[in-house]
Amino acid sequence: MKDDKHDPAEVRDEYDFTGGVRGKYAAKFAEGSNVVVLDPDVAEFFKDSASVNDALRSIAEIAKRQSKKASG
Repeated sequence: MKDDKHDPAEVRDEYDFTGGVRGKYAAKFAEGSNVVVLDPDVAEFFKDSASVNDALRSIAEIAKRQSKKASG
């Protein structure tokens, strides 16, 4: 049975942070990184963040060209 009566700010005994590093991602966060979670079926097509960025840049370039054609 789940215990819903604990304080959410409480650190439980079963949590082990001995290998943790304080502020490990703080610099990246400060740079303004955005985290986007891909659905599993989409993630199958991309091996890493660089491949996702390449695909999105390609789509953005196509959209920019299409927009210029429509307005010009």
